[in-house]
This record gives sequence, C-alpha cells and structure tokens, in this order.
Amino acid sequence: MQHIRIQFIFILVFTLVVGSSCLAQEAVNSYRLYNGSPRLLVKSNLFYNATASINLELEFKLSRRHTLSLPVNYNPFEFANNSKRKHLLVQPEFRHWLCESFMGHFLGIHAHYAYYNVGNINLFRATKEHRYQGWLGGAGVSWGYHWLLSPRWSLEFTVGLGYAYLDYDKYDSPKCGKLVKSDNRHYVGPTKVGLSLIYVIK
Repeated sequence: MQHIRIQFIFILVFTLVVGSSCLAQEAVNSYRLYNGSPRLLVKSNLFYNATASINLELEFKLSRRHTLSLPVNYNPFEFANNSKRKHLLVQPEFRHWLCESFMGHFLGIHAHYAYYNVGNINLFRATKEHRYQGWLGGAGVSWGYHWLLSPRWSLEFTVGLGYAYLDYDKYDSPKCGKLVKSDNRHYVGPTKVGLSLIYVIK
C-alpha cells in the first residue's frame, strides 16, 4: 500500500512539473509578438527589499532553454540599538528552462559567496546575544517559476537548497564587543528564496 502511495505521489509531482512546464502556445505567441525573444532581464527581489537590502539581478539568455543569472545583494546599514545586517552577497546561477527561456518552470545550479557582519538581531538567539563577522562560500540547486504579467513585466518565485562553509569571528553583542572566538561551520539547508519583480530590457 505504501509503495502504491509513493508511486502516486511521484506521478502527481511529475505531471504538475512536466505537464505544466510549457505555457499555453497562445500566451507564448502573444509574448513573442510584442517582445520578440527576450535576451536580457533586470530584477529586484522583493523579499530582500523588505529587509532594507539593496539588490539587483541581471539574467542573460544563453540559448533557447538556458540562461545565466547574476544577482548582487548589499546591505551597508546599521539600525537602531546597533542592530547590524551588513553583508555583500553574490550568487550566480545557471538555469535550465523546461519550456523555453523566461517562460514557466526552471531548474538551476548556483554558487554563492558572501561577506557578512551581523548582530543584535532579535529574530534569532545566536544573533541576539552575539555579533558574527566573516565570509561564506558554497553551492546549491534551485527550482523556480516565471509568470508573465505583460510584454515587459513579470514575476518570478524561486527556492534553493545547498551547502555553505562559514568562517567567522564571534564577538560579544554590543558594538565593539570583545572577541569570543574564531570558528567555522558547515551548513546544509535553504540557500535562496526569492519573489522578484522583473523588467525586460531587450
């Protein structure tokens, strides 16, 4: 019975992903009529914007079903009570589209590198009590979906999982606090999430 249930779930997921991977041909034809074949997009991740982080992403068409995404995320600000979310993150990604570039579902492989200086953030116990300064690097895989809103505007949702190596110095929470230790950590889990507003440049 459990084996049958697993087969059913697999068939359902396969049907949802592959069966809906290409948009209706009428929508594709309409998109091409007004926009030609898009080759360059510019994006802004609304989730990052909500954290007061400056972010910009360019995505280039490489072939009918492949694109290269180059996002940069930057936060230089210090907030009330010495709260810090300072970081510079780059996360290039190669994408394979199940229908064609910039339409429907895609699968991606990404790498990431970041420099960070975070602390006095009440959301997590670790960052509430201490400040961490260092760098990270790693890679992961992702899935996403691109919605056409108009010939020039779109929305895109994406999530990713992967690995990151973190090297950091740990300080007492107050600004200019004492160094507690220097350490590193291996992380496996979510590596990206995004809801991006997109404009087609050409």
